[in-house]
Amino acid sequence: MEKIIKGLKIDPLIFTFPFVPGCNIGYCSGECCWYGVYVDLQEMEFILQNKEIIKNYMDETQTKDDTQWFEEIEEDSDFKSGYCSGTQIYNHKCVFLDKNGYCSLQKAAMDRGEFMWKYKPIYCVIFPLTIYNGTLTVDDEHIARLHYCSKARHQTSTVFEATKKELIYLLGEDGYQELLEYKKELIGGENIEITK
Repeated sequence: MEKIIKGLKIDPLIFTFPFVPGCNIGYCSGECCWYGVYVDLQEMEFILQNKEIIKNYMDETQTKDDTQWFEEIEEDSDFKSGYCSGTQIYNHKCVFLDKNGYCSLQKAAMDRGEFMWKYKPIYCVIFPLTIYNGTLTVDDEHIARLHYCSKARHQTSTVFEATKKELIYLLGEDGYQELLEYKKELIGGENIEITK
């Protein structure tokens, strides 16, 4: 049974795919962020409009030359504007990742008392979820590269359980409630078997 919420087809795999119960940079130094991310053109423009703020939260392992922050723009229908750009890799990590594994975009917002994801691209926020061909699904290919989060002994949760706040951010509270109902229709109660 196919389900579409807020224009996104829902892949039932999100309810059963194993994942770590929460993010702890102390274990991995932000490894999921090493490879950069694709951002919507509007997100890129917003980051660049706030570049002077963001630069204050970058360290010596990052470039403050904002002309080196993004790759070429390309068409992609999975992005709201229809266009995206990848963040550059600088010193073997996303240009916005500091030496301690923290995101300069999120640090800037939190330090300034703003909403923590104010400057952060949606694909960063929702990882390990992704949107591919209009479907909200698991970024299993990226997860497989991670040294900590890909290990079964650490995966005591599911992607769905681990990303409640992120799903609410993406879909809204009403969309999240609809997602909960869909989960119940598919699998039943709260306890579900983790599968891979």
